[in-house]
Amino acid sequence: MQKELLEKLKEITDEERAILSGEHHVKRELYTSGQDFTVDSKKMLKEGKLIAVRTHTRFIDFPVHRHNYIEVLYVCEGELVNIIDGRKVVVKKGELLFLNQFTRHEIQRAGENDIAINFMILPEFFDIAYEMAGQNNVLADFLVHILRQDEERGEYLYFKVAEVLQIQNLLENIIYSLVTGKGENNKINQTTMGMIFLYLLDSVQYVEMRLPDQYENMVAMTTLDYIEQKYKDATLTELCEMLHLPMHVLSRMIKKSTGYNFKELLQRKRLKKAAALMCDTDLAITDIIAAVGYENSSYFHRVFKAQYHMTPRAFRMENSKKGQVRL
Repeated sequence: MQKELLEKLKEITDEERAILSGEHHVKRELYTSGQDFTVDSKKMLKEGKLIAVRTHTRFIDFPVHRHNYIEVLYVCEGELVNIIDGRKVVVKKGELLFLNQFTRHEIQRAGENDIAINFMILPEFFDIAYEMAGQNNVLADFLVHILRQDEERGEYLYFKVAEVLQIQNLLENIIYSLVTGKGENNKINQTTMGMIFLYLLDSVQYVEMRLPDQYENMVAMTTLDYIEQKYKDATLTELCEMLHLPMHVLSRMIKKSTGYNFKELLQRKRLKKAAALMCDTDLAITDIIAAVGYENSSYFHRVFKAQYHMTPRAFRMENSKKGQVRL
């Protein structure tokens, strides 16, 4: 991170100055108007804004609280110790912690050189990021579903991406934009966050998740990533071997976590990819069928028509006229 930006982020805030002068408690009125300590987006974001940033308040333990927005914590320097449902999560320099709406957590006292940024994000901010990921991305479907849930379930996504330079550069850009006020354009910031989201989708190997039924959800995450990467040749047998699980056990976990069985997830991915290819390329439909992993042309036409209520040829003609893919 640029030295000038880091120095700006290290500046002592009025709230921190009061703490250093003897204030022993976080002033709840700065964050909420209610009895329950729910940090309120109306107090944290200007009207009409979908995202804002602030430096995390140092020199004091931040008590148990939740938010009515999505919070993303990014550590610029040092580390930040979170306690989420009794679980200790130490976020280090260059790492990201996504907390869905209403997740309860507390943060242990940060020192002077523990510099962290709180991104305060309304759920609709991720619309552009989701579009950029592509509507045929089942992994993006799963992650956005987690972030947008409004149930109090203590869920988080912890990305250990300090070594992914593209993510670090994009984060610095968006932090600079929001901190200096020189780029408070929702569209530009949404696009930047969309690019970060795309890189995070390619960094699943660095993610730690905390969800109810954590192991089953990790299995689901692995399954969705496997289908995303290998949809043409993916098989449940190969996935079972990768995860060292019996087929009936894995099938039950996938169904419970995603609402679909393996065959349905694979078919959704293949059909969406085929639909995108029909509208984005001039490939013959027979070539597209082979490219997405189908060997039986008649079967493909049958399942495609069941999904989109028209033949592949009619779908291509209609969407070519509109200049868009209807997924």
